Amino acid sequence: MVDVSKGSAPGGPGVNLTKGQAISLEKKGGGTLTAVRMGLGWQAAPRRGLFGSRTREIDLDASAVLFADKQPVDVVFFRHLVSDDGSVRHTGDNLVGGAGQGGDDEAILVDLQRIPVHIDQIVFTVNSFTGQTFQEVQNAFCRIVDETNGEELARYTLDGGGQYTAQIMAKVSRAGAGWQMTALGNPANGRTFQDLMPAILPHL
Repeated sequence: MVDVSKGSAPGGPGVNLTKGQAISLEKKGGGTLTAVRMGLGWQAAPRRGLFGSRTREIDLDASAVLFADKQPVDVVFFRHLVSDDGSVRHTGDNLVGGAGQGGDDEAILVDLQRIPVHIDQIVFTVNSFTGQTFQEVQNAFCRIVDETNGEELARYTLDGGGQYTAQIMAKVSRAGAGWQMTALGNPANGRTFQDLMPAILPHL
């Protein structure tokens, strides 16, 4: 696991999740959250060359797929930045992420109070539109932040790379009257969220 204290939100790091672990989305002092931010980040893995190691810019794309009873009903990604109901919003495509600063390369804002009642799960993915594999990526993570105060609630950091071009990172799903986040970390292949649907469905 990577040291989560680096580049974390004000208020210190949140819970460090392991693959498959879920956490209830509540304020640290108790009570339900109203709005959260799913921050996604990554670093380019150093490549050894003639002139020592260097890094290459990595363009990964974060998406959020909204599901109602296991059926995809909307998606938020760089070509559709706001869900049709306005509850989920992508802050914009970062073409040169992975600079290694430890902060979020892309972020998706979720207004939990505005999500229509029939939406029961939101799955967050990261895919390489340019086809670079995760062998060129290190320290990919997702973290959920209380948007009202910037406090990090939970973080999930992926282990090393692999010969795949996407990751099913996490999901946010209804749990009683509230919501929970589950770390998924499932490798997949595809340049767009449509390509990832067969890999997403088993996690619903």
